[in-house]
Amino acid sequence: MIVVVGAGLIGLSIAYELAKRGAEVRVLEAGDSAASASWSGAGRLAPFTESDGDEALELFLATALGVYQVFVKELHKRTGIDPYLRVDGIVEVAHDETQAARLRERVETLEGRGIHAHWLEPEDVLRIEPWLGPATVGASLIEDEGQIDNRQLGKALRMACADTGVRIEERTGPVALETADGRVAGVRGREGFLAAEVVVNATGAHGGELAGVPNEVRIPIEPVKGQLLVLAMPERRVTRLIYAPGAYLIPRLDGTLVVGETTDEHAGFDARVDPFATRRLREAAIAAIPALAGLDVIEQWVGHRPRSPNGRPYVGATALEGYFVASGHYRNGVLLAPATALAIANVIEGKAVEAPH
Repeated sequence: MIVVVGAGLIGLSIAYELAKRGAEVRVLEAGDSAASASWSGAGRLAPFTESDGDEALELFLATALGVYQVFVKELHKRTGIDPYLRVDGIVEVAHDETQAARLRERVETLEGRGIHAHWLEPEDVLRIEPWLGPATVGASLIEDEGQIDNRQLGKALRMACADTGVRIEERTGPVALETADGRVAGVRGREGFLAAEVVVNATGAHGGELAGVPNEVRIPIEPVKGQLLVLAMPERRVTRLIYAPGAYLIPRLDGTLVVGETTDEHAGFDARVDPFATRRLREAAIAAIPALAGLDVIEQWVGHRPRSPNGRPYVGATALEGYFVASGHYRNGVLLAPATALAIANVIEGKAVEAPH
C-alpha cells in the first residue's frame, strides 16, 4: 500500500502515475482535492520567467515542460477533460528604461544559451498584443513558455485517479506519520491507523508540518502568500500570458482574465483577501492595458506557495525508509506536477533520479 498525503496537483499526479504502474494507492487530503495552491494558482508554465536566473533549475523546469504535452494528451484521452494547455510564449512588458535594460540583458543571456527569447520594440509588441497601453517601452518574448487551466487540470487528475483505481479520501483532517523499527509503518488519522509500506508527503505549503516525521528528515517549507483576482473580459483584450510591472495577466478561454501578484508576501497561512492588494493588482493591470479599466472583478482569492530555503523543490527519498517527499515547488508546482510524479514513482521503484533539492 502506498499512501499519498495531500491531494493537490502534485499529490494527484503522483498517485495517478503510481496507480498506472500497478500500485495500490490511497490519497488522504485534509481538505478538498486539487484545492489550496493547486486551485488558486494561475497555471503558469514559465521555466525561464519564474526561475530567477538559476540555470540548473531552468534546465529542470524546461525538461518538465517537455513532458507536459504527452501528459496532458493522455489525461484528455482518458477523461475527456481538456486542461487547455497553451505553449504560445510569455510576454514581459517594460514601462521604463531600467526595466527595459533588465529585460534586454535577460534576453541576450537566454539567446546565448540557445533559448528562443526575443526583445521586442513597442511597435513589435503591439502587433501581438494590440491592447497594451502607451506606457509600454518594449518587452521580452520567451517562446517556449505558456499556461494551462490548473482547475481543469485538477478535475482531469481526479477523474484519472478514479479511473486507475486510486482511492481519494477528502476532509480527513490532519494525519500523522507512524514508524516502526526505523521505517515507515503507515499513518494515523481520526479514522484510526492505516498501514502503508510507503508514504509520500505532498502537502504543499504544509510539507514541513506533517506530524510524526522525525526531525532529521523534516523539510523546512515556508508558505508564501499570493493573491489573485479574476476580471470578466467579454472582449478578448489579452491573447497570451503577460507579465507587467506589478502583476501578471492570464486570459482564459471562458472569457475571464486572471490577474496575479508578481511579488511575495511572507505572512504565514493568512488566507484573508487584502483589499489594498486587490486595488494594486487592478491598478497594475490597467496601467499595462488601460482598456481593462471598466471590467468587473468577479472572483478573488488567496493561495500559499510552498517555498524551500533555496527556492528549489524537495523531490525524492529521505533517510527514513519508506518516507518520500514532494514539496517546496514554490511558483512552479503546476509545471512540475508530471515531472515530479515520474521522479517519485521512479525512486519508489528503485530507479535513480536527479532533481533539484
